[in-house]
Amino acid sequence: MNSYFKPVTRRKFLKTGIAGGTIIATYPVWKLFSFSAPPRDFYVNPAVNLSKETLEKLIEIALQRGGEFAEIYIEYSVNNQISLEENKIYGAGRGVDMGVGIRVLHGEKTGYAHCDDLSFEKLKQTAEVASFIAKEKNIEAPEGLKHSKIPSYYMVNVSPDSIVPQEKTKLLWKANAIAREYDKRINQVNVGFADTNKKIIIANSEGKWVEDIQTISRLVVGISAIEGNRRSRGYAYKGGTLGYEHYDEKLAEKLAKDAGRMAIAMLPAEDAPAGEYPIVMAKGNCGTFFHEAIGHSLESDGIRKKTSCFWDKKGQIIASEITSLADDGTVPGARGTINVDDEGVPSQKTILIENGVCTNFLYDRLNAKLMNAQLTGNGRRQSYQHFPIPRMTNTYLMPGNDDPEDILKSVKKGIYISRIGGGNVTWVTGRFVFSVPEGYLIEDGKITKPLKGIQLMGSGPEVLKNIVMVGPDLEIWGGGTCGKSGQSKPVSDGNPTLKVSKITIGGAKV
Repeated sequence: MNSYFKPVTRRKFLKTGIAGGTIIATYPVWKLFSFSAPPRDFYVNPAVNLSKETLEKLIEIALQRGGEFAEIYIEYSVNNQISLEENKIYGAGRGVDMGVGIRVLHGEKTGYAHCDDLSFEKLKQTAEVASFIAKEKNIEAPEGLKHSKIPSYYMVNVSPDSIVPQEKTKLLWKANAIAREYDKRINQVNVGFADTNKKIIIANSEGKWVEDIQTISRLVVGISAIEGNRRSRGYAYKGGTLGYEHYDEKLAEKLAKDAGRMAIAMLPAEDAPAGEYPIVMAKGNCGTFFHEAIGHSLESDGIRKKTSCFWDKKGQIIASEITSLADDGTVPGARGTINVDDEGVPSQKTILIENGVCTNFLYDRLNAKLMNAQLTGNGRRQSYQHFPIPRMTNTYLMPGNDDPEDILKSVKKGIYISRIGGGNVTWVTGRFVFSVPEGYLIEDGKITKPLKGIQLMGSGPEVLKNIVMVGPDLEIWGGGTCGKSGQSKPVSDGNPTLKVSKITIGGAKV
């Protein structure tokens, strides 16, 4: 196999290109670097090399005190971002980082150390620090490394990192112009484009050696509108594991109009009623609910430690029989999609709830071993500075058979949830509170008045049992950045149109 890297110290690396930090410039200073693109292999072939022999030696050092498992995680990432505010390019940034994390597992214990100096002496010290988690006399020899090929679920033909900032700003200016022309009540427009381009290499004591090149990109449009003393917000975006070929001015125009529609539609919104009501969730934009209120409680660390409301529910009915939930890292182009997780395990689709029955949990290597379970490809980490923990990828409610129009017509008086925003969830009890940035009143099976101040309140286990209708129109979209245990990771979610028979609505109107 061809080796991409050669040894280099961090001091030398920081002198090569724009590295080890971020450049922030405001217009017109930004023009100084707007016409130059990085070389095509800028993030594919960074100037650092850890050969097979070096990796095997570091694994051997990490196991020298009797650890049960050792792993090396190498990362090289390039992050770009451009933003437009107040009719000008507000900022442009580029950051490059690289480093190595070394982990040793021994029983329930984890030894972890990381280093951004790629000299062998520093990496040796890093491996030695991680090895101290174990103190055993019997030391097992690691298996020789064998390179593994992996499938690709990314939709990337043109890396966004190869596109000059000047070209990217055309999208921002187009969205800004369309948004400001949309309605005279629109008073503020924010547009941003960001992409992350990362190469990872994972090698472990079981002989696994895998490489992956990951690209995530997103174009976001945010709009504010004002009329008298009324104010509202609208937003729209497209993003995922997508190459730059998925972005053009036509898309920028569409997103600007979508954001404008939401902002103007919510201007006359009335205070939401308080009480218990049936709700209908719109397809695609309400998957965050299932990610937050259900998905986190099905991650194996909480299951093993019995801090999840579902820790003892495997094989039991926890939802209505028309309810099925999946986590799937293989959805082509989705934001949470991965070819392999950050432990080198191939991505897969995992059914968590099937026809109301809890069938599985999401596992990383540590918890799978301790629980005698199969790996699901959900060991994820924020960067080389973090050890992996069980995390979701793309989480979604699976489709059903109810006609979306019939779902809406079945509600005499209730709430239509177009989008679910942020919220708070307690995984131990499943209790949650979600804000709703766009929602409407349902009267006699029809969507009528826009509502503001909607709060969804309740518990995940209760809502699962109250799902009474599910449509076939699944959309896996949206997604953002999920935080857990001090680590952030990109995810997606989704849902078909569905009805919950009752849920508590917190609102200002009684």
